[in-house]
Amino acid sequence: MGALSHLRVLDLSRVLAGPWATQILADLGAEVIKVERPDGGDDTRAWGPPFMAGGDGEPTAESAYFLCTNRGKQSRCVDIKSAEGQAALRALARDCDVLVENFKVGDAARFGLDYASLSALNPGLVYCSITGFGQTGPLRDRPGYDFLVQAMGGLMSVTGQPDGSPGAEPMKVGVALTDIMTGLYATVGILAALTERDRSGLGQQVDLALLDVTAATLANQASNYLVGGINPGQLGNAHPNIVPYQSFVARDGHLVVAVGNDAQFRRFVAVLGCPELADDSRFLSNRLRVQHREQLIPLLQAPMLTRDKADWLQRLATAGVPAGPINSIAEVFSEPQILARDMRVNVPHPLNPDLELVGSPIKLSRTPIVYDSAPPTLGQHTESVLARLVPDRQ
Repeated sequence: MGALSHLRVLDLSRVLAGPWATQILADLGAEVIKVERPDGGDDTRAWGPPFMAGGDGEPTAESAYFLCTNRGKQSRCVDIKSAEGQAALRALARDCDVLVENFKVGDAARFGLDYASLSALNPGLVYCSITGFGQTGPLRDRPGYDFLVQAMGGLMSVTGQPDGSPGAEPMKVGVALTDIMTGLYATVGILAALTERDRSGLGQQVDLALLDVTAATLANQASNYLVGGINPGQLGNAHPNIVPYQSFVARDGHLVVAVGNDAQFRRFVAVLGCPELADDSRFLSNRLRVQHREQLIPLLQAPMLTRDKADWLQRLATAGVPAGPINSIAEVFSEPQILARDMRVNVPHPLNPDLELVGSPIKLSRTPIVYDSAPPTLGQHTESVLARLVPDRQ
């Protein structure tokens, strides 16, 4: 029995942010009913290649993108534009603890599926709305997408090579990070509302906006501006508040070094063969190293070119200096630490018993996550969900 096995979730969301939240809830044991359009289902079912191979080795209709965010759910097809479909969803909502949706603002009300309508039927319902810009504000009616919001939310302005260097331009993060973070914040908000419901008996609406989340996750970069009056820019792989905390070029390629304090800096420069830098008046503290970044980094980079990555990484590890390789995704999922932590898991699928997916990073001691339910095929559970909930549809 999972930690959330007492909960039933109605998932009206699609693409990534909402499904990411509901997959977390499913991993933790909640029953998640994913509602999809009969004519193709979730948009991401078509987002490929690649598509999962079937038992005959040929591609199926199951996209890798869809599979990454819909594990552990049941799929029921509903025509939300029909009166019958809307009635079915209201019946489902009466029997659920949580509903997650990412309609444009106002669309849920057109279908009679907004929070006001459904909370009247189920006062204990926790209703999570995910949009680009939130339920309020001058941009509330605009559609929002991860790439767009990474730009508008400031994330791209601090990502990429510094102005004037080769390849300099604002860059998005290589995954839809705003969607992922919104899914995580949505999960936190849902669990908070459920905990409060234990006291009040009442649900509430959780309002998540991609733009809000992007602004919130600027973290120290936002604080550098709000507290320090510094409008941050692009630093490539360097850190705005810590030096040296960046990538370096060894004889055979790049590695990263993450020096977080003065003692680590002293050990780092000793390994490099230039221990005198630790006593240089320009570099005695992190504050000074940040101020003299442009003088320090070339002095550190020069000796790095004398050895290969593996040699440096071994020497730095022995000295207790945080450093690591820049792994490809293929290397990540061959990494012994990743395998030891069950981050690469087999989730048998009806069309491919050998399907592998990324495991959950949440490790619970008494109610561990069990990977026994693959991402569903389109409409796979329509009849079983309907049959079980027939008495509740009266």
